[in-house]
Amino acid sequence: MAEFRLLGPVEIWAAGQRWDAGHPRQCSVLAALLVDAGRLVTVQTLIDRVWGETPLTGARQTLYSHVARIRRVLAQAGGPGEEPALIESRSGGYRLEVDPDRVDVLLFRRLVRWARDTGPADGERAAALREALGLWRGEPLAGLGGQWVGRMRDEWRRQYLDAVVLWARVETRLGHAAVVIEPLSELHNDNPLVEPVAATLINALHAAGHTARALDAYTVMRQRLRDELGTDPGTELQAAQQAILRAGLIQTAGTPAAPPPRTRPPMDVPAQLPLDVNGFAGRRAELGWLDAVMDAVMDGEGQGSALPITVIVGTAGVGKTALAVHWAHLVAARFPDGQLYLNLQGFGPGTAVTPAVALRGFLDAFGVPPQRIPATLDAQAGLYRSLLAGRRVLIVLDNARDADQVRPLLPGAPDCLVVVTSRDELSGLVSAEGAHPLTLDVLAAQEARQLLANRLGPAPVMAEPDAVDDIIGQCARLPLALVIAAARGTTRPHLSLAVLAGQLSEAFAGKDAVTNVRTVFSWSYRNLSPLAARLFRTLSSHPGPDLGLAAAACLARATVGRTRVLMAELTSAHLVDEHAPGRFAFHDLLRAYAADLSHEVDSEADRRAELHRLLDHYLCTACAADRQLHPRRDPIVLTAAGPDAGASAQFDNAGAQAWFAAEHRVLLGAIDRAAEAGFATHAWQLAWALDTFLNRGGHWHDWAASQHVALRAATSLADRSAQVQAHRGIAGAYIWLSRHDEAHAHLKEALGLLDHGAGRANIHLDIAWMFERQGSHEHALDDAAKALELYRAAGHQAGEARALNAIGWSHALLGDDDQAIAYCEQALALLQRIGDRSGEAYTWDSLGYARFHRGDTREAVTCYERAIAIFRSLGERYYEADTLARLGDALHGAGKIESARLTWRSALDILEQLNHPDAKGVHAKLHEPAATD
Repeated sequence: MAEFRLLGPVEIWAAGQRWDAGHPRQCSVLAALLVDAGRLVTVQTLIDRVWGETPLTGARQTLYSHVARIRRVLAQAGGPGEEPALIESRSGGYRLEVDPDRVDVLLFRRLVRWARDTGPADGERAAALREALGLWRGEPLAGLGGQWVGRMRDEWRRQYLDAVVLWARVETRLGHAAVVIEPLSELHNDNPLVEPVAATLINALHAAGHTARALDAYTVMRQRLRDELGTDPGTELQAAQQAILRAGLIQTAGTPAAPPPRTRPPMDVPAQLPLDVNGFAGRRAELGWLDAVMDAVMDGEGQGSALPITVIVGTAGVGKTALAVHWAHLVAARFPDGQLYLNLQGFGPGTAVTPAVALRGFLDAFGVPPQRIPATLDAQAGLYRSLLAGRRVLIVLDNARDADQVRPLLPGAPDCLVVVTSRDELSGLVSAEGAHPLTLDVLAAQEARQLLANRLGPAPVMAEPDAVDDIIGQCARLPLALVIAAARGTTRPHLSLAVLAGQLSEAFAGKDAVTNVRTVFSWSYRNLSPLAARLFRTLSSHPGPDLGLAAAACLARATVGRTRVLMAELTSAHLVDEHAPGRFAFHDLLRAYAADLSHEVDSEADRRAELHRLLDHYLCTACAADRQLHPRRDPIVLTAAGPDAGASAQFDNAGAQAWFAAEHRVLLGAIDRAAEAGFATHAWQLAWALDTFLNRGGHWHDWAASQHVALRAATSLADRSAQVQAHRGIAGAYIWLSRHDEAHAHLKEALGLLDHGAGRANIHLDIAWMFERQGSHEHALDDAAKALELYRAAGHQAGEARALNAIGWSHALLGDDDQAIAYCEQALALLQRIGDRSGEAYTWDSLGYARFHRGDTREAVTCYERAIAIFRSLGERYYEADTLARLGDALHGAGKIESARLTWRSALDILEQLNHPDAKGVHAKLHEPAATD
C-alpha cells in the first residue's frame, strides 16, 4: 500500500521504493488532497491552495490535467495484489481515498494527540512521540511555494515544536533527560525566544546533573528576553529556576555528571591556528592565568561553571596575539573538536571584519553547505551555536574592535572557550557576558632578556649583559620592538651587542618610548636593500588582510622569483610575517609606519600608480579565473591594463576555484579600495569578475555587498550598462537569499535603465527565474514570453532560443509536458542552426525533464546524455553535474538502481570538487533506502 510523505519533499513510497510525484505544481495538487485524505476537497479549494486567491486563466483545466497524472502515478505505485490509492471525482471536487495513517503528517498529528491524552503511561507516550518525531525529514513541503504552502509549513513547524517539548518532558520524567539535551539545544537555538523550549531544556539539564549549565541557560534566556522583548521570564521559566535553587544541588567540581551522548552527525574539524610564535619567551604568569581560567571554566567532563570567554587587552605591539596564539597551541589538544582563528582587523587599515563575514567563515570551516546557511545574521548565529553545542572548540578572535563585533561569535553553551584580543578593554563583555579580563603589560626585564637570548643565542646575551639591558630599555620592553632589534643582530653577527646598543642609543636620543618603537622600525628599514625598502612602502597600499607572492611581485615590478627573495629579506627583518606558505601580512603598527614612509618618500602620483597597477593585477587575474569557472559567460570590456598586470595568468578549473578561495577577502577589500580611491571602473568590474565564484559558492551576502559597491561606482560614472549589471547582481543574490521583493525592485530599476532590446529581455529572464524560485511558474512563464518577444524584435537569435527554452521549462514545471516539448524543440532547432552548443545542452536537459515526467523514460535518458556530452566538451562542469543528477533520477525511475547510483556518484564527485551547495541533495539521493536496493 502506498505511503505519502509531506514532512520533507513530497514523496510517494510503495513496494519499498520512491515513486516520482511529479513536478512542483503537481506535488502541490497532491499535497492539497492529502491533507484532507478521505474527505471531499472542492475544486475551488484546490485552486485556492495551489494557485492562490487570484489564479491565472486556465487553472481549472490545468488542475484536471494534474489530477489525471496523479491518478496514473498512483495506479503504477500499487503493488501486486494491493489496491492503489484512488482519487474519486465527486460533485464539485475530489476525494483521495487513503488510510490517514499512510500520510505522514496525519499520522504525526494522531500520535501526538494520543500522547497528550491522560490515559497512556509515560513509557507508551514516549514511544508514540518518538515515532511521531521520526516522521520528520527536513522542511515540510520542501521545494514548493505559495501562500497556502507557507501557512501549512508554519503551522506544522509549530506542531513539531510542541511535540518535541512534550516528548522531552516525558523522557525527563522517565529518567532519560540526557537523551533530550541535544535535540532541545538545537531547537532552542532555532527558536531562541520560545520560553517553553528554554524551560524544558533547563529542567532536562538539571535532571541530567548539569545544574551549572542549566542556571547559565536561564541567565542567558533572561537577558535575551530583556534585550529583545523588554520583558522578564514568564512563570514556567521562573519555576524552572526556582526548582533548581530550592533543590540546592549545584554540583561541585569533584562530582561532575556524565555528558549527554553525542548523537549529532560528524562535521569537519577545523584547525585554523596560525603558526606558533618562533622564539616565544616569558609570560609564564599570563600563561598560568589562562590555564587557571580554562580549568575553572571547563572541568574534566566538559561542564562549564562560567561563560567561557577570556579577553587579553593591551597597547599595540605588546604581544597580545603572540600570547593568544602560543597558548592556543599549548592547549589545542584539549579541544578535539577544532580550533577556530580569525583576525577581526578591528584596528588595522581598511574595513573591520563584520560578524556576518566572520560567521560565514566559521560555518564554512565546519563544512556547512551554503544552502544550509540562513539569510539573517541572527539565524546564522543560531546555527553556529547549534554546531558548537556539545563540542569542545577553541575560538581565538584576534584584534577585536569592540564587544558588538564579538558577541555574534560567542558560543551558546560553556563547552567551548573563547580568547579575544583587543586594544579596547571590552568592558561590555566583562560586565554582560562575564568575560575574564587580562591586561597585558610590557615584558618583565628577565623575560625581555630571554626573548633576546632565544633570538640571538644565549652566548652573546650572557657575554654582554650591560648592552642587553641597554637594548631592552631603549625598546621599552615591547616584544615587537625587541624582535625587530634582535633581527638586526642576527643579520649582522659581526657587530657586538654593545655596538648595536650604541646605535640604538644614538638613534633614540631625546625621544620618548613610543617614538623609540618607530625608531626601531626605521633602524631595520634603513638597512633594507633599495628594492626591498621600496616594496615595504608599497605593501601599505594593499587592501586585503594578507597577500600572495603574485600580488607582491606586481607591487615590486619584479618576477615572482625575485620577489620571493625580497619578501625573505623583509621577513628576516621581521617587518613582514609569512603566516602561511606564500601568504604575507604585517602588524598594524608596521603597516602604518610603511604608509607614513610612503607618504614621505613617494609622490602622490607614484602611490596612485602603484594602486592602479595592483587593481589591474587583481582585475585581470580574476577575469582569467572567472573564464575557467564560466567559459560561456558574455565578457565585458576591461579597463585599460598593462600587459603584465595578470592577463597571462593560467588556470584550470580547480586552480581558478583555489585562487578565488585564497583571494576572496582580498578581492572584496580591493573593490572597496577601488571605489574609495576613485577607480570606479575597477570597482564595478572587479565585482563582476567575482560574480560567478560568489554565486556558486553560496557567498550571497558578499555577492550582494560587492554589487552594491559596484552600483554606486557605476552610478558615479553614469554608466547605464554597468548599473544594469550591478542591479542584476544584487537581484541574483537576493533571490538566493529569498529576499524576492528587494530582488524584484532591483530588476525593475534595471529595466528602467533600458529602453528596448536584448538587455530588457535578459532582465525578464531574470524575473522569470525569480518567480520560478518562488514557485510562481505561471508568472515565470509570462516573463519568459516577454523576453521572447523582445529578443525577436531585436533579432537576437541566441536570446530567442534561450527564451523558448525558458518557456518550455516553465510549461514542464506546470505539468504541461506536451507544450514544454514543443517549445524546447523550437529552441533546439534554432540553437543547432546558429551553432550555440551551450544553449543546445541546456535545451536537451529541459527536454529530458519534460519527457521523463511524461513517462518517456528512454527518450529522457537520451536527451540527458546528449546534454551531458555537450557540457563535458565545453568544460561546463557544474551543468554537467546538474544534468547527471537528473539523469540519475530518470534511471532510478526506470528501475535501473545501480546505474542511477553510479550516475549520482559521478554528479556528486564533480559537485564536491566545485564545493557546490547542490552536493548535499545528490548525497541524500545516494543514501535513500531505495538507492541501495
